[in-house]
Amino acid sequence: MQTVPTPVTSWEAVTVTADRDAGWLALGKHEYWPPQNTAWLKMSDVSLLDTLKWSVGGISSLAMMFGGVVPYIPQYLEIRRTENTEGFSLYVCLVLLVANTLRILFWFGHWFELPLLFQSVIMNVAMMMLISLCVSIRKRGQLIHSKEHVFTDFDYDYFWEWTDMQSYVEFMLTFSTMGCLLMYLFIDSAVFVETAGFISVLTEALLAVPQFYKNFITKSTFGMSRQMVLMWLVGDTFKTVYFWVRSSPLQFFVCGCLQIAIDILVLGQCFIYRKKNSHLIN
Repeated sequence: MQTVPTPVTSWEAVTVTADRDAGWLALGKHEYWPPQNTAWLKMSDVSLLDTLKWSVGGISSLAMMFGGVVPYIPQYLEIRRTENTEGFSLYVCLVLLVANTLRILFWFGHWFELPLLFQSVIMNVAMMMLISLCVSIRKRGQLIHSKEHVFTDFDYDYFWEWTDMQSYVEFMLTFSTMGCLLMYLFIDSAVFVETAGFISVLTEALLAVPQFYKNFITKSTFGMSRQMVLMWLVGDTFKTVYFWVRSSPLQFFVCGCLQIAIDILVLGQCFIYRKKNSHLIN
């Protein structure tokens, strides 16, 4: 074969033929030989394209799995360095723990991509580590020993303000057990399963609301890591695009857009309260 036919841009029905001796792969709309209106690719090029596609997909999946916890690394290091937890709302951890636990349960009723499932598991582990750091620092910062508040007190006034790490673990175990039981009983109900999925992504979409509210009350973002919020925005944008490209459940994409909007509002607070932040730093 001396020459390569001019590639075409569209086919009505694609068939695949090959000339092994010449090492060319033909993609055309005619099944007879010689093919007409045929696009020709070198077989080695096809393998390269497949490898490139697989590599990009693998990198995207890894970014999806571990990228979610990256924004909390600066906040973790900031809290550990300053030994001050006042600027960070622990309710952010609560939102993420509930959202990702519900997403894990949703997977059993409506399978979606495994990277999203693994992301939820990794995020839960990271949030428990962040909570453990905050609880230990609060204990060391107490000048006067006060009454401890634990989960088994069932005191609404101190919900998620417990003084020991065990209480947070007990709450998540209780929540997860109840969720597993309900999913087992109603797994055949499409309405229940889809509602659980929607609540999961909606809860995650409201992730930044506790931080927004805390900033609004104190009229300051002092102690909050701006790098964390910027990474929220970048990560949520990537995640939303990922949902769209990979045709994930519609709930994921819609709530991803909502999450981006709230991230922008929190970043706006950094600009609005910049004068008070400077005063506190001084």
